[in-house]
Amino acid sequence: MNASAAMPTLATDPKLGQPIHAPRQATTPAAADKVSRQFEAVFMSQMLQHMFSGIKGDGIFGGGSGEQMFKSMLLDEYGKMIANRGNGIGIADAMRRSLLQGQEVH
Repeated sequence: MNASAAMPTLATDPKLGQPIHAPRQATTPAAADKVSRQFEAVFMSQMLQHMFSGIKGDGIFGGGSGEQMFKSMLLDEYGKMIANRGNGIGIADAMRRSLLQGQEVH
């Protein structure tokens, strides 16, 4: 039995001519919120990695292999803090709306 036969068909996509299938598991608003915040945290972490890539350590307390090794972890935590504090930069809210809208059947 193939995977497409196991899922109920809702309609046919007019552009692709293929059947549109119902999702296997509906996303709850709480799950959509969690995933969207995680996505924003990853995005912010990547943005911070690029922002801090040109900054060199200074003096006796900066630089070295320890800083190189732990800098990415620090920036990951900064990204999580930005995403989870208040509204972040708005990516999580847009992502959450999109996830929940994608489940609506018209």
